[in-house]
Amino acid sequence: MPLGEVLAEPGHPMRYAYFPTTAIVSLLNVMQDGATTEVAVVGYEGMIGVSLFMGGESTSSRAVVHSAGHGFRLKAQVLKDEFTHGGHMRQLLLRYTQALLTQMAQTAVCNRHHTLDQQLARWLLLNLDRLHANTLEMTQELIAHILGVRREGITCAAGKLQKAGLIEYHRGHITVLDRPGLEACACECYAAVRAEYHRLLSTTPDLQTGGRLSVSR
Repeated sequence: MPLGEVLAEPGHPMRYAYFPTTAIVSLLNVMQDGATTEVAVVGYEGMIGVSLFMGGESTSSRAVVHSAGHGFRLKAQVLKDEFTHGGHMRQLLLRYTQALLTQMAQTAVCNRHHTLDQQLARWLLLNLDRLHANTLEMTQELIAHILGVRREGITCAAGKLQKAGLIEYHRGHITVLDRPGLEACACECYAAVRAEYHRLLSTTPDLQTGGRLSVSR
């Protein structure tokens, strides 16, 4: 799943569902003028294609890989057939969908009520959770595009976090130096999303090792 690969476009039928393993995917809402804003981030804990088993054949968001890696893909019809069988698979997908909706709703609140510094801290933490690392390869221009803000705003916000000793930014590499400090800097939205994912996904048998939705070849 290379950087920039588009997995789904708004209004276009989806042929596959995608299950990232090491890649991270942005769900972006696209305006008529081409402007975009991220509404959710998906990594190894989730999947792309919830509309396939929720009664639709397409999605209202563009799904774009923003951190290159690997994943599995499953034919749409296979997923829908399996979902209709019920059982643990369906329960797990519905739990994940509820968690995803929570993230989308919290992102909308965050974008409206919190500062860009807080939004950036939240976004970095959500991504690092899905990388299991403390370094993210991401340019400020790409982050600005994802968050739907000007690049100058991201430069200023990242500069504040770096000056506070929370992160180090160098040539497209963002390293978190103080994770507790970054969590303290982020708004309550990050903790709310993390808690809901943990509540819905960590108690199921397949998710004890980190909240992963698993598929077999």
